[in-house]
Amino acid sequence: DLSGSIATPDVKLNLGGDFIKESTATTFLRQRGYGWLLEVEDDDPEDNKPLLEELDIDLKDIYYKIRCVLMPMPSLGFNRQVVRDNPDFWGPLAVVLFFSMISLYGQFKVVSWIITIWIFGSLTIFLLARVLGGEVAYGQVLGVIGYSLLPLIVIAPVLLVVGSFEVVSTLIKLFGVFWAAYSAASLLVGEEFKTKKPLLIYPIFLLYIYFLSLYTGV
Repeated sequence: DLSGSIATPDVKLNLGGDFIKESTATTFLRQRGYGWLLEVEDDDPEDNKPLLEELDIDLKDIYYKIRCVLMPMPSLGFNRQVVRDNPDFWGPLAVVLFFSMISLYGQFKVVSWIITIWIFGSLTIFLLARVLGGEVAYGQVLGVIGYSLLPLIVIAPVLLVVGSFEVVSTLIKLFGVFWAAYSAASLLVGEEFKTKKPLLIYPIFLLYIYFLSLYTGV
């Protein structure tokens, strides 16, 4: 009669002087060329970025641009050219969506209209600027037009209060449109346009009149 037991062989790998015990299954996989199945990848620091950084959202930069648009006077000391020279997408999109939300009044279709006018209106301004010889990118125009809706958002609650006073309401609407158009035009209309400035300022002014009409329902 034969009796006895078969013990699992211990296999040790010498890695830098340290001996590490491996199981039979691990050894079998390595011998058959499937050792790569046992490899563990190191965590990539790029995969551990915060969500805002992953989406390229800089809240401080957006807040600064909002202040530049709401206070367009050069005497205040803001570097307003950052709105044009460093365009982003999420800030203008947030402003446009917020303007769309306050314009609802039970008609949800106005949201798609406002976003469409923002995209294609900015495209029209961009094409006109390039025809006139301006060195501006579509992303810059999209950002400036989007951010410059902020004055219309500011006057929105005022219009709710003085809506019954037609003359006062009209003056506030004109003030809001001029404020928005001036803020956008002062960023987009550079020295390269010279005597052609009215050709670009006028369509910008009309664009914000149309935005306001979508809000007021005219």
